[in-house]
Amino acid sequence: MTGGGRYPPVMLTPDDVRRIALGQPEAYEADHHGMPSFRVGKKIFCTIHQDQPRAMLKLDPEDQRNLCEADPGVIEAVAGYWGANGSTFVWFEKVEAGRFADLMWMAWAQVAPKRLVALASTRIYKGG
Repeated sequence: MTGGGRYPPVMLTPDDVRRIALGQPEAYEADHHGMPSFRVGKKIFCTIHQDQPRAMLKLDPEDQRNLCEADPGVIEAVAGYWGANGSTFVWFEKVEAGRFADLMWMAWAQVAPKRLVALASTRIYKGG
């Protein structure tokens, strides 16, 4: 969400997005058609667009619908096939860092191996 509290959200930068993405267990960065992408295994959970302050996060389609309805103008489905399958734009300059980190976790958990999600969810994960 866009703040709503006493203070405006701190504007995130592409470097902040990169740091949050790489903070997910076993995440790594790779090029995807000229854009930075962040993956776990071979699956992309986030890309950073270079021309606009937005990231694409791979969310569960039902979560995507709920989030888009709750925060229009900040969270929106990608057009077409990709959006129908959960690809979601988040305008990272309009969202609080903690909220963005929660969305990033959701995207990571959507594509990560279930055993890794279970380990990370119980905080057993030590890195690797």
